[in-house]
Amino acid sequence: MTTQEKLEKIITVLDKKKAADIKALKITNLTILGDYFVIATGTSTTQVKALADEVDFQLGQLGEEPRGTEGYRSANWIVLDYGDIIVHVFCPDTRAEYQLEHLWADGEQVDISHLLTD
Repeated sequence: MTTQEKLEKIITVLDKKKAADIKALKITNLTILGDYFVIATGTSTTQVKALADEVDFQLGQLGEEPRGTEGYRSANWIVLDYGDIIVHVFCPDTRAEYQLEHLWADGEQVDISHLLTD
């Protein structure tokens, strides 16, 4: 699976599960952490867990397993690290507090509008 295919799958899964304010940032030239950040918001810790679980499940069905996961205990901010793509799923207050889009403002905002249903 190419990085682009994986990115599109992650965004589609998050959208179908009703994640809010999904963003993709291309960070290839900024860090060795990965190529993309995908950032999304769930309405509660229950939805944050459900979103992260669904991404993990759907990518697992395609043979893609995360290198690491963090944040399941509190579920305010769950991170799934797929090496080339790092998925961040936040509760609204936590996303507002950490403002990853602002911290990584030098990243290139990826147009994902064609992947979103709303």
